[in-house]
Amino acid sequence: MSAEESAPARVAIGISFGNSYSSIAEVRDGKAEVIANEDGDRQIPSILSYVEGEEFHGNQAKSQLVRNAKNTVTSFRDFLGKDFKSIDPTPCHASAHPQEHSSTIAFSICDTESSEPNTVTVSEITTRHLRRLRTSASDFMGRSVNAAVITVPTDFSDSQKTALESAAKDAGIEVLQFIHEPIAAVLAYDARPDAKVSDKIVVVADLGGTQSDVAVVASRGGMYSLLATAHDYELGGAQLDAVLIDHFAKEFIKKNKTDPRQNDRSLAKLKLESEATKKALSLGASASFSVESLADGIDFTSTVNRTRYDLLASKVFASVTRLIEGAVQQADLDPLEIDEIILSGGTAHTPKIARNLQSHFPPTTTILAPATTATAINPSELSARGAAIQASLIAEFEHEDVEQSTHPMVTVTPHLAHAIGVLCISADEKNGVFKPLIEAETPVPVRLCEGEREIKISKPEPKTKTNGKATVEDDDSDDEDSDDDDDEEVREKVWRVGKVLAEAGVKGVKKGGKVEVQVSVGSDLALQVVVREVGGKGGVRGNVDKPGVEQNGSA
Repeated sequence: MSAEESAPARVAIGISFGNSYSSIAEVRDGKAEVIANEDGDRQIPSILSYVEGEEFHGNQAKSQLVRNAKNTVTSFRDFLGKDFKSIDPTPCHASAHPQEHSSTIAFSICDTESSEPNTVTVSEITTRHLRRLRTSASDFMGRSVNAAVITVPTDFSDSQKTALESAAKDAGIEVLQFIHEPIAAVLAYDARPDAKVSDKIVVVADLGGTQSDVAVVASRGGMYSLLATAHDYELGGAQLDAVLIDHFAKEFIKKNKTDPRQNDRSLAKLKLESEATKKALSLGASASFSVESLADGIDFTSTVNRTRYDLLASKVFASVTRLIEGAVQQADLDPLEIDEIILSGGTAHTPKIARNLQSHFPPTTTILAPATTATAINPSELSARGAAIQASLIAEFEHEDVEQSTHPMVTVTPHLAHAIGVLCISADEKNGVFKPLIEAETPVPVRLCEGEREIKISKPEPKTKTNGKATVEDDDSDDEDSDDDDDEEVREKVWRVGKVLAEAGVKGVKKGGKVEVQVSVGSDLALQVVVREVGGKGGVRGNVDKPGVEQNGSA
């Protein structure tokens, strides 16, 4: 029996491995579904805790932060493949602290029945976490999972991917491919049965628990290209939790003259209940806060409504909007050119974030979030679903084929900086009309005139005149409103004709006849142009030499 015949068949899933939460998903009957663990949780905290040698995982481990913080490991994903001096240990302040160990990072925890702590590396912690995810998926599916596509942030380095792949291998998981989280989110939407895949520019905002990542993605012919990315490592759900922690702590101080934030156990209780309150406010107009024996044996109960919460967290919401706008500017785009904004991650459930984006972006931009779109996919499940879809597509491929298809020569392709199209001359239009044939940001090769997008700003027509004089408003009219009307501008996306790449004329075309233009762009960006009358033979052929190449980020 050959090695190939004896090797077990691949059972692949998608894994979204987040710093705060993880998810697992499979494709069943052509549809991606997120898998629940043995506790029924589909968003599984990336936390491990140990009590007298017994390992707790997910929400069971999270509850140990109150009584067993020193033996509870949290927020460890971002430590993989890094030097100790380069990490930010702040997210681990209320749990086991990371420490330098040889050339890696480790935690000192009592993970056995012995009271003596052991040094456990971040790679081993990751292996244990992935092994628990694999077990949950195998139990749910009734088959032994042995492969996965794993999502990673766009700023995940090669050394981090190598460390993660090694940890996954030790957990019994073959990593078929690493896929960027924003690409997975776009794929999850495009793979829906009723989805109409079209060329578009999408902004994906992955709003996690400890950090936020934004990516501008160009979708052209089913291929995704990263145009720009932006990251904020101090912006996420933890900042929203902190707003509520401070709010309820101040209320407690007013009534009891004691600050619950000064005691580690009280602070842990405060954090857990504040996060639960935040989630409740994403669903309802108000939420209750209740903690038994919060501090000095005093029970505490309070309520907060969404309006108050939105006011308290306004600075955090504004930071999210600025981060997204910054990514759009970095991609050298205007908000009018953004077709969709996808909100991903647990923090994306917050209604105010989506509504802020609605007011900052034009109506032509679709905000895909539960608060603004009834058909929006659960933001917490997007990455896992996208990874599962990709896993279902490549699970049957040989390992060498997967490596070749994900090689930088394939994924980091040159793309067009400007649109390619035809300048149509007509009597009605003095300067002609530019008709784009191939949109900008399209990766090459693809199957004559270079065009550039610009935003046209115009003011409305002046008010109608009566008897040669402008109409005068009543003296009682609101001056402020009048000023606003005068300053109102109309912004629209138009095409400005750039450098002419080729000119051609076809003889013998009768009035009302149609001319077809075929433009082929090679992998080196050289053009081959064929112009002829529809139904005719021959025509005009020409070649345009290749220009300089611009490359996009890996996608």
